[in-house]
Amino acid sequence: MNDRLNNIVDLKKYPIHDLNSPIIKNLVKKCKEELDQYSCSTIPNFILPKSLEVMNSELEKQLDEVYMSKESINAYLYAKDDPSLPEKHPKRNFMERYNGYLNSDCFPKNSEMKYLYETEELLKFVSACLGISPIYRWADPLACHAYNVMKPDGILPWHFDSCEFTLSLMIQKPEKGGVFEYCPNIRAPGNENFDEVKKVLEGDRSRVRQLKLEPGDLQIFKGRFTLHRVTKVEGQKSRYMCIPAYVLDPYRVNTPEHSKAIYGKVLPIHIERNQARSDGLTD
Repeated sequence: MNDRLNNIVDLKKYPIHDLNSPIIKNLVKKCKEELDQYSCSTIPNFILPKSLEVMNSELEKQLDEVYMSKESINAYLYAKDDPSLPEKHPKRNFMERYNGYLNSDCFPKNSEMKYLYETEELLKFVSACLGISPIYRWADPLACHAYNVMKPDGILPWHFDSCEFTLSLMIQKPEKGGVFEYCPNIRAPGNENFDEVKKVLEGDRSRVRQLKLEPGDLQIFKGRFTLHRVTKVEGQKSRYMCIPAYVLDPYRVNTPEHSKAIYGKVLPIHIERNQARSDGLTD
């Protein structure tokens, strides 16, 4: 194990480098049960305070490179309407979005977050918690471990992720608002479950759960199958997250439309690998 990991993750509390340790076996069991039931599991104080400072500094040095976008999108991250669908179809429900990313290709080679994402220890630990093997780091060069920036008045409406699994690492908490809300396991491969999605978009909160993350917390999340959002950020302080992503298909990247809308540009890989998803779900 590289000493650098010891300076990022609290390995005394969470020895992720040793999956056979009783501590990690118990943690993996807990995480898997929560992920199976709620599509989400949280590990408090996973990142050490000093490393949080480094990550925060990394991001703030490059805030001028953050791609901010403000537009109306649907839960499938598209901005274009489809008049061929019924008027009340979820794909025709457009919501305000104001959000930004420091794209993964902006990270310096020695970045703290980039290093953590590329460690085998984290990959194998997340795979064990999910109870799924193999999983892969996302091949998308813009989105694989991007920093998410929500400035005051920022909002991220109800949506599904393009990748199957996402980690959320809280770097900086806003003064108020910026609460993560989610509807566990609302869709599955081959089943969009539009009726239930429609209910949530129209205000039904019977399936909605809330998660209040603190700086240093790690959230493991099945974002492709779970409708989720972040409420409006209030006050003067921005909300900073890092969202390392994992996938089942090592070939997949974002569609050109998504890459342009969310990360501000399209690379040749997005065009070359643009093909229908094998799970039958809308991106």
